[in-house]
Amino acid sequence: GQLGRGLATMLRFMYGEESVVMTDVRQVRPGENDVYNYRYLDILNEGAIDEAVVNGRVNTLIHFSALLSAVGESNVPLALQVNCQGVQNVLEVARRHKLKVFIPSTIGAFGPDTPRQNTPDITVQRPKTIYGVSKVYAELLGEYYHQKFGVDFRCLRFPGIISATKPGGGTTDYAIKIFYDALKTGRFTCYLRPDTMLPMMYDTDCTASVLFFLAARNSQLTQRTYNVTGFSFTPEQIADKIRR
Repeated sequence: GQLGRGLATMLRFMYGEESVVMTDVRQVRPGENDVYNYRYLDILNEGAIDEAVVNGRVNTLIHFSALLSAVGESNVPLALQVNCQGVQNVLEVARRHKLKVFIPSTIGAFGPDTPRQNTPDITVQRPKTIYGVSKVYAELLGEYYHQKFGVDFRCLRFPGIISATKPGGGTTDYAIKIFYDALKTGRFTCYLRPDTMLPMMYDTDCTASVLFFLAARNSQLTQRTYNVTGFSFTPEQIADKIRR
């Protein structure tokens, strides 16, 4: 997906070409030269995850598989399966094999009652989308597996991620799609108010945050889930810059 491929490239650079096993449920398309050592894996099949971990001698699971907010709202049953059952499967495999596991969360895990300025790591979370609800579930289940079974669970709440990858159906993906539409048709219709200020992050900064977080010693962590961000802007501001 949007983040997994870039992170895999950096991990191979740091730890060697054979250090990463990449998985998904679709074929690799022509031109996707950053996809390497690739295997089909359905996240809903716990046995298949187990097999991939054993055969690949895996010691760290990075779980990016999810249905994002807009896509999740159009297919709630599938979102529950992928975003909840998938997380449970990953954590069970991590428990059995004593793996480190990183599962990202999102600003979508917050809700209208959450403080918007200097949002605390521990705060009110009452999301209004199935994506946000499922990410709160992932955060809490991961922390439970850490406390109950000692699983080295780590989680960062990502803002909107800006990259050259085509958008995947998230609320903040307008900030990517607007560039594509500007180049293809010269027109873009945004589903957010012009003054909606949302936090964003450039994809390379996001990758760096994951790498630093994974490299941190357990003793350095005071909790398992943290906020991370880069900058904020509105649809009106980015549209103005594109016009210029």
